[in-house]
Amino acid sequence: MTKPLLIEIGVEELPAVPLLKILDQIERSWADILERNRLLTEFEFSYTPRRLVLWHPEFPVRQPDSEEELFGPPVQIAFKDSEPTRAAESFAKKCGVSLNEIGRGQKGGKEVLYYKKLIEGEPTVSLLEGMVRDWIASMRFGKMMRWGARKEEFIRPVRWILPLFGNETVPLELFGVKSSDTTRVHRQVSFEPVRVESPKEYFEILEKGGVELFADERAEKILEGFERIEEEHGVKVGRDGELLEEIVAITEYPTPLLGRFDESFLKLPPEVIMTSMKEHQRYFPVFKDGVLHNSFVVVSNAKTDDFSQVVAGNERVLKPRLSDALFFYENDLKNGLNPEGLKSIVFMDGLGTMYDKSVRESVIAVTLAELYSDRLEEEFGKDRGELKALAERAAMLAKADLLSEMVYEFTELQGIMGYYYAKELGEDELVAIAIRDQYLPNSEDGEVPANLFAALLAVAYKLDNLMALFSVGKIPTGSRDPFALRRAAAGIIRIVTRFDIPFDIRGMVEYFKKEYAPFDTEELVKFFEERLYKALDANPSVVTAVLASGESDINEIVKKVNALKSVSEGSDFKEIFTTFKRVANISRDIDLDADLEVDPSLFEKEEERALYDAFNRVVQKEYADYEMQLDALFSLKPQLDTFFDNVMVNVDDERLRRNRQNLVASVYRAFRSVADIKEISV
Repeated sequence: MTKPLLIEIGVEELPAVPLLKILDQIERSWADILERNRLLTEFEFSYTPRRLVLWHPEFPVRQPDSEEELFGPPVQIAFKDSEPTRAAESFAKKCGVSLNEIGRGQKGGKEVLYYKKLIEGEPTVSLLEGMVRDWIASMRFGKMMRWGARKEEFIRPVRWILPLFGNETVPLELFGVKSSDTTRVHRQVSFEPVRVESPKEYFEILEKGGVELFADERAEKILEGFERIEEEHGVKVGRDGELLEEIVAITEYPTPLLGRFDESFLKLPPEVIMTSMKEHQRYFPVFKDGVLHNSFVVVSNAKTDDFSQVVAGNERVLKPRLSDALFFYENDLKNGLNPEGLKSIVFMDGLGTMYDKSVRESVIAVTLAELYSDRLEEEFGKDRGELKALAERAAMLAKADLLSEMVYEFTELQGIMGYYYAKELGEDELVAIAIRDQYLPNSEDGEVPANLFAALLAVAYKLDNLMALFSVGKIPTGSRDPFALRRAAAGIIRIVTRFDIPFDIRGMVEYFKKEYAPFDTEELVKFFEERLYKALDANPSVVTAVLASGESDINEIVKKVNALKSVSEGSDFKEIFTTFKRVANISRDIDLDADLEVDPSLFEKEEERALYDAFNRVVQKEYADYEMQLDALFSLKPQLDTFFDNVMVNVDDERLRRNRQNLVASVYRAFRSVADIKEISV
């Protein structure tokens, strides 16, 4: 038998961000509690700023009965001379029955005392209070609070509890609050508790009382409001998924409204206006004809027929925020971009100041500008001397906006503000863009820098972070990576592959090591290799095979992995691979770095000549990419199969044996220039 079960925990306004972080955990925790209590059924978890709600359309009125098998001591220990020992009596006592009711069974090949115990299910009503307490206790929001004289903690004070099982209120108590048959509706409808007689009535009361219980329906209502505003005013409302989730979490009756601000504030960079609106006011930006418009969308939680005062109030609040931002912006421009102030900002113990970091980054950036000067000259039409000077200028100015009032107010705008200040102060466009993009990519799928010149500064920033922190022992361990070094390495991998530039990581580290305290080059190289396994969508053995070839140029590694992955995913690869695995096995004791001389005059069989000629035709060609090279090498399978079928490699004659081994090893070495085939798993 089942009944509907509704549990509502009423609280003071929940903070959105902590709640959103653990939403999945809240739901999983209740499912775990149900399973432990043998009451697992379908349910829906919902929330508003003032309530956490569990809804079961059908819930068992009691636990199902269950059986428990109990195994006791071996029979030979339980009985001595046909009389029960203390071990037998203790087992019967544990089972809660007389010794006469104890049976016998088999366990571990021995006859033991055995009892199957029937456990009657308990009524659901008697379990709910403990289950709800466990659920509440499982919610770890981070920063918790106490209220009144109570010692228990929760994210916000609990004010009411409504547990309805069918049409009955289940008695339970949390934080000194006893359950009742009442809920609360929107404050602008009523401040008084509203009596609820059934779960069905509960949903009706909330709907009439200005509370949209379901988060997805609140989100849909907000998006519909955006579309209405767009149609009425010919604008486009900026969708911010993170902000939308937060607004959904802090509203019960959301209504999007259009407000405006003075057009004179549009002289501010768009990112400043949008960040100020989002961080301080939770407003959505509005665009017209592809550019930021002097209006915004606020999502009101009011339930009223006249929103004019709500709009006016939000417009009034925004004005001083933007006035402050404009003051910061103009003041920062007066002060200019000057890296000298960075000498007073410590980067990290043992690594000097932010100015020192800028100097190290400039060394890397200038060196990279020299290394890739041909590409840069062709792309930007500047000579290498000018490009190197611009690279140094960009690196030295890159962190200067950390001294600005705007970045002090909005730290997330570092780099972005440097870009705008550099443009306004007449710096070269390449310098400005490089400053803007120095931190990119800042996420797994984030954008990469806009051009190769900017990419060099981004690489310099990330490479310095890696080498500097490795040099002072700040190496990530386990899942801990407080300085985001894994992200830095992954960012370099993405940049060099996106711009198709050579980047020998071992060579780079060795070259720049003089700028840092001593550290193990191979440890950092290995760190990069570990990132490749994560960054590349390929069988790990394919990555291992390429790394085993000794390649340390990241760009070439990625190209080789992608080529080998493509070839290895062919339907006939497993059959082909068997032949080349044999090639690797025969060559395992041969020094591939030696001169693998093959003397055609020693050939005794036509199959030797056929393999030798086919191999030479393959290796003497130029290939457009690694995939074509691998296809050509794998095309040697017929000649290899015939060779292995008809030619004995390990013959007694040492000259013949060595000649044949060198022929096979030459094929293996040609493969190993791309990947070590013996490392591949199929």
